[in-house]
Amino acid sequence: MKMTVQELAEACGGQLLAGNPLAAVTSVTTDSRQVKAGALFVPLVGEKTDAHRFIGTAFAAGAAAALTQEPDRPETGGAVIAVRDTRAALQKIAAKWRRRFQGTVIGITGSVGKTTTKEMVALALSAGLRVMKTEGNQNSQIGLPLTIFRLSPDCEAAVVEMGMSEFGEMARLAAVAAPDFAVMTNIGVSHIGQLKTRENIRKEKLHITDRFHPGSVLFLNGDDPMLAALRGKLPFETVFFGTQPWCDFRAESIRLGTQSSTFCYRSPKGETGEGNLPVPGIHCVLDALAGLAVAERLGVPPAKAAAALAGYRSPAMRMQIRKAGDVTVIDDSYNSSPDAAKSSLSVLCGFDSGKRIAVLADMLELGDFSRQAHFELGEYAAKAGVDQLVTIGKQACAIAEGALSVRPGMDCKICETNGQASSFLQAILKPGDIVLVKGSRGMKTDEIVRQLVDSYN
Repeated sequence: MKMTVQELAEACGGQLLAGNPLAAVTSVTTDSRQVKAGALFVPLVGEKTDAHRFIGTAFAAGAAAALTQEPDRPETGGAVIAVRDTRAALQKIAAKWRRRFQGTVIGITGSVGKTTTKEMVALALSAGLRVMKTEGNQNSQIGLPLTIFRLSPDCEAAVVEMGMSEFGEMARLAAVAAPDFAVMTNIGVSHIGQLKTRENIRKEKLHITDRFHPGSVLFLNGDDPMLAALRGKLPFETVFFGTQPWCDFRAESIRLGTQSSTFCYRSPKGETGEGNLPVPGIHCVLDALAGLAVAERLGVPPAKAAAALAGYRSPAMRMQIRKAGDVTVIDDSYNSSPDAAKSSLSVLCGFDSGKRIAVLADMLELGDFSRQAHFELGEYAAKAGVDQLVTIGKQACAIAEGALSVRPGMDCKICETNGQASSFLQAILKPGDIVLVKGSRGMKTDEIVRQLVDSYN
């Protein structure tokens, strides 16, 4: 990026307190440790840390400018712009930079599967276009603006992940990213503790379309009942992808393996072909369909997009198949929700040899729905064919209760910590066993995967 200090001040409605208004700013960061020469440093105020105290450090590292919501605190070394709220100012500046972008922006949202879908859409588009995508899961009120600043003139398409957990967040993100197209993966119960109902979740996520224009398209998962119910009810073009016979872009003849998935696709134009993914699970097939559908709309032939998707690799801690000696570990430890956990259990139970062990930790941010969701997940695990259940955390105890309500004699181990779970697993695991590890990010279940892999390899 490149903007002058004066342009930054005008974009965010700030007041230039000091410095050269014509000085060039070539990058933006909220971390004083990542400041480069010519950067704009945006000090954020959090519950534990006020980054205003690092403005001097940022200037010493070469920052060209800094925002401040504490104008009475004098700072020297570069341009200083006073604003009411540094986070809001960051978003306004990013929105200004987005308007200069001549390429196509595709926003990705949904209760689960956003990151995988983002990766697959970007990979499919890369078969014919120069693509920029969100790094990791930088999908928040801060992460999205920082992603937008990476837009450059040589980029033809940008795939940006957009996450929300409370009322009003998606509208603010849409104001920044102004996506030309958007993909919605599903409507589950993630963050239902704040949003109260799935209807509210759907309504909030639909704000991703707030900046739509006459040529915009919303791509929806037709296999999700909450999204399928929107068919014919939205005031802009929609394209449904899924396995239902009425879906515009659909998958047929699906074959799911333990480490791969194949399917035949049919496009709205009647084009057909085969998709081959090196990852298991029907949810991955649906994510790939989203990629094919978006790619076709942007002029990338489905056959070329499908060939690109064959090279897909799972992001860290998301359905990664790993080995701990002769034990197979399904590392899906990055995060969890009821819908995502059920998809992962389906993959686990697709293995037809070895003991199938599910290690499930607390699913957070479910509010009053928490006990019911954990109990129902246990019921699902028992019915799906899990052989051994290991739970971690207070809320996850209900998973064991749900499982035992279906299969009273089912092997269940209730643990309080990741360490207890790791010790138990190392005592019972035998060659050929398959272990799924999943839990909310706050439960840090990746520790279990790491301990298993390190102890056996």
